[in-house]
Amino acid sequence: MMPFNALLRTATATALLLSAAPGACAAALPLLRLRLAGQAIEAEVASTPAQRETGLMRRASLPVGHGMLFVFRRPQPVCMWMKDTYIPLSVAFIAGDGTILGLADMQPLTLQAHCSGSPVRYALEMQQGWFAAHGVAPGSTLQGLAAPARR
Repeated sequence: MMPFNALLRTATATALLLSAAPGACAAALPLLRLRLAGQAIEAEVASTPAQRETGLMRRASLPVGHGMLFVFRRPQPVCMWMKDTYIPLSVAFIAGDGTILGLADMQPLTLQAHCSGSPVRYALEMQQGWFAAHGVAPGSTLQGLAAPARR
């Protein structure tokens, strides 16, 4: 597995290359192996504004144990919605140290905002019900995140 900061640099470079090539197809996002509640998660990393905006839109399915980790440069209030997203999802709002601060279930194809309520560094989307099925609640800790680089 690639170190987290190198993974972010790779994702940013990929996004820059794609934005420079008109009509280019979206490339696969980098994967990061995480652990939560004793479960392994394969998370696609969305770290650029374009990647975060697209998220899991237009996908027909999401493999079991897979999700998408949205990475923000600095802690900030975050709102998620489900425009053009066909899969029912749950989202965990996560502090920089990996602590789950809040959870929300989201319905497909809606613009209803689901907001963090406080500044977060990450948001993790999984199939709806995944967090509940594994006993994840506010205060649980997501493992596999490196400390954010200081700039």
